[in-house]
Amino acid sequence: MIGFVKLAVFGLLGLSVLYVALSIYLRSLERERLEKEWDAGGIAGARDAHIDSGLAAHRHSLRKRLLWLVYIIPIAVVMALVWILNFE
Repeated sequence: MIGFVKLAVFGLLGLSVLYVALSIYLRSLERERLEKEWDAGGIAGARDAHIDSGLAAHRHSLRKRLLWLVYIIPIAVVMALVWILNFE
């Protein structure tokens, strides 16, 4: 039982590190895209305001919500394996 608890704790810790790293990476990609979009021209207003509004929209985007699959898929796979191996 203690082995399973260690696996769960370190597994969730690893998934959290992966989630944070992917979140930072995706945010930097979105920021770079917004900067290039503003530099290309045709957008009225200040550059910082455009980037801030774009990043605010990114926080509620589908891509940001799909990032939660970093937690859901591995946990579902481990649960399925435990169920299949124990009840076969």
